[in-house]
Amino acid sequence: MSMKLPPILRALVAVGALATACGPGTEPATPPDSGTSADAGARNDAGTGTDAGSSTVDAGDVEDAGRSIDAGPDADAGSETDAGTTSDAGTTVDAGTTVDAGTTSDAGTTSDAGTTVDAGTTSDAGTTSDAGTTSDAGTTSDAGTTDAGSDDAGTTDGGSDTDGGYTKIRIMAANITSGNGQDYDQGHGIRLMQGVKPDVVLIQEFNYKANSAAEIREMVDTTFGPGFSYYRETGAQIPNGIISRYPIIESGEWKDTQVSNRDFAWARIDIPGPHDLWAVSVHLLTSGSGVRNTEATNLVKFIKDNVRESDYLTIGGDFNTDSRSESCLTTFKQVVTTVGPHPVDKNGKDGTNASRAKPYDHVLVDNDLYQYRVPTVIGASSFANGLVLDSRVYTPLSEIYPALSSDSGASNMQHMGVLKDFLTPNF
Repeated sequence: MSMKLPPILRALVAVGALATACGPGTEPATPPDSGTSADAGARNDAGTGTDAGSSTVDAGDVEDAGRSIDAGPDADAGSETDAGTTSDAGTTVDAGTTVDAGTTSDAGTTSDAGTTVDAGTTSDAGTTSDAGTTSDAGTTSDAGTTDAGSDDAGTTDGGSDTDGGYTKIRIMAANITSGNGQDYDQGHGIRLMQGVKPDVVLIQEFNYKANSAAEIREMVDTTFGPGFSYYRETGAQIPNGIISRYPIIESGEWKDTQVSNRDFAWARIDIPGPHDLWAVSVHLLTSGSGVRNTEATNLVKFIKDNVRESDYLTIGGDFNTDSRSESCLTTFKQVVTTVGPHPVDKNGKDGTNASRAKPYDHVLVDNDLYQYRVPTVIGASSFANGLVLDSRVYTPLSEIYPALSSDSGASNMQHMGVLKDFLTPNF
């Protein structure tokens, strides 16, 4: 028969029994935990045999950071596959080695910046095959000509003359005023010029609004852009002029003794390459072929006296010629080529007056420039010998936007524009 002890005595007996079981110099065993006194945890920490606090796999024990499976040993920072080793930063596959920055495939080496295939070398920016030329990106044939595409963003940027490329130059003869004032106020001719984007325009009846310098500049900026240069003869009722994408470095007028309300306007243009382009804008009389031949004879003398033979020459505008065999065209053969085939419209017709029956308007060039003639390409359309611009027959009209179909048939629009394209060397 057992004796029942009071509760307080039972507790004292249990403590004594436990002390006896442990023996001298030992401590009681703790419950299973994620760590011991040397761990990164306590009784209720995250650590048992498979936690981050045991001998083998913990990050806080004697065998912690620096063992086989933890952060710091073979697979951790400072070992074979971590930072500073074979697969990490500073080794074969990382920064500073074969595939990283500073080595064979990275910045500063064969395939990276600063070497054969990178910036500053043969195949990179600033070289023959890049967005630029042999000397850099930003020379004559940079973004806008035969370098980054001959029909790229416009034409050349007027850079150096030693690029080694070519420049496409579109020359237009334009007596395309409308209305009763022999001017461009109505906008028909402006839209036509905007639609075909010429580089050099030999323009007649160059009037706009009150003809102030600011208003003429406004017309040029609206039609072509603020980067274009122009020359407009002064003191003339219906002045001739030249508008150019490239700098006009010299300009003036030569006297037309046969008429009092205009002369021969000329400009020397600094196109890319070693040769300048001399452009002469003419508006010959309607009074007869004999008078036109006298005008041509006088103009040929001015050209021979002033234009260097090594430069290019174009004469263009409204000749008012009834046929291609007129004597004035024979006279002009002394300085320019007049042979065909000639520009035509979308239907293959070459007449340029309002009824499309006579060759009133011309773009003629000397032999030096003639050898570089190329088809006139607008959108998907190509004209092998140049274009007679008649918006009434041009299709698709979207290719010459913002021109309207009715523009070439506007009131008192007595002429069609004429375009020819040339691809001149920059060397």
